[in-house]
Amino acid sequence: MPDQNIAALLHELIVATRILANEKVVDAFGHVSVRHPSDPKRYFIPRHRAPELAEVADVVELNLDSEPIRPTESRLYSERVIHGEIYKARPDVNAVCHHHAHVMLPFAISGREIVPVFHLGAVVGHVPFWDQRDEFGDTNMLVIKPEEGASLARALGPHWTVLMRRHGATVAGTSLRELTFRTVFGCDNAKLLSQAIAHGHVDALSPGEAKLTSAHQLRPPSMGRAWDYWVRQVEKAGLMPKAPKTAAASKSAKPKPATKPKAKAKKQWR
Repeated sequence: MPDQNIAALLHELIVATRILANEKVVDAFGHVSVRHPSDPKRYFIPRHRAPELAEVADVVELNLDSEPIRPTESRLYSERVIHGEIYKARPDVNAVCHHHAHVMLPFAISGREIVPVFHLGAVVGHVPFWDQRDEFGDTNMLVIKPEEGASLARALGPHWTVLMRRHGATVAGTSLRELTFRTVFGCDNAKLLSQAIAHGHVDALSPGEAKLTSAHQLRPPSMGRAWDYWVRQVEKAGLMPKAPKTAAASKSAKPKPATKPKAKAKKQWR
């Protein structure tokens, strides 16, 4: 794939990461990745740092065993196997986010099921649970071994969000924009669900409503409208990364070769 297209994808990866930071989904911790568009056995993810600080220059390319394609001195996320193992298990997934958003944690702690309770929240679908303790006993709560990442991917199954008991959540999407849409509105849905529980009654979407509404919301016009709004919020917060240079821009930026001044015409004397 042309370098120009890869540059645009990596810029979108950083924009998505900044959006999720600005929307309070990721904070000092959490990470976002995107599958390589022309080599499905590779993916891109920033190096180990707070998501809001990530730059395009921080992005590293990994194989699906979550090892660098090229040697790097950069420290990598210890939980990167979450991404690699989900990409292995789900060829339809092209973007992944792992986060610890506080609005989701009450469900990860209590074991109460997340259900869609408003139209935009329909995109969460069915949210299964994964408990690391079930297969691996007491751990440091990090998903760092390939077998742990593979276990999480199995728990996700055909769904798009999985709750990690006492830890957080992992979300998948067919694109960065779909991932961002599902992650942000999944958190909004969790917040509203908690508030409804506090009121004493939850009127969730029916399975039919959830299916029809989700399909409607995941159309490009709806996702594009939300993306444009979040991008504007990132711009207002002063967090927008520099856009990559396009081939046309680079061409126009090249200095034009100097031209020799035209020689003055000699006067003709009759």
